[in-house]
Amino acid sequence: MDAPAARERPAIEVAVVMAREAAPNRWEDWRFHLVEVLAMQPAFGRAARCLHDDGKVARFLHPGLRIELFRDEAEGYHLNLSSGAPVVFVMWRIDEADPSRAWPEAVSLSYHEAGRWLDAQERVDNCPLPPDWREWLQAYTELHHQPEPRKRRRPQSFLPPGARG
Repeated sequence: MDAPAARERPAIEVAVVMAREAAPNRWEDWRFHLVEVLAMQPAFGRAARCLHDDGKVARFLHPGLRIELFRDEAEGYHLNLSSGAPVVFVMWRIDEADPSRAWPEAVSLSYHEAGRWLDAQERVDNCPLPPDWREWLQAYTELHHQPEPRKRRRPQSFLPPGARG
C-alpha cells in the first residue's frame, strides 16, 4: 500500500518510445535514442513491445513509467521551465548481456535530477515537454518554488588580507 504522502504526490503515468538503429557506423553495432514520451493510454498495455522493425531501425514502446513531482525538486522544475525550451528527461540503460536491448529506467522534469543522473554516468536523453504537462508543472512550481534569498557579500576591504579573493 502506498504511504499517504506518496498518494498525495502529483504524478503522470507515461510511456516512453525509444528507437534502435542497427550498425549506424563501423564502430557501433547499435545506437539508441529517445523518440518521445507520451501520456499513458489503456491501449498501450503494461509490457514493453516493438512497434516497428524494418531491420535497420526499430521503435519500442515502454509503458508504465511515472513522472512524480517532489517539493524538494521545485528549483529543478523552475530551471527546466525557465530554460526557454522545457523538456522531459529520460534515464535509460543498455542490457550488458544483450547490447541490442535498451530500456528507460526513470523519467523526470527536474534539471537537478537529470544532472545527478549524468554525474552518476547514466545515459540521459530529453524530448520537448508537451504543452499540457508544462501547464501542470508550472502550476506546481509556482506553488512550491521558493527562490533562494540573495546573500549580501561582504566587501573585500572588510576581510583580513589573507582571506581576500
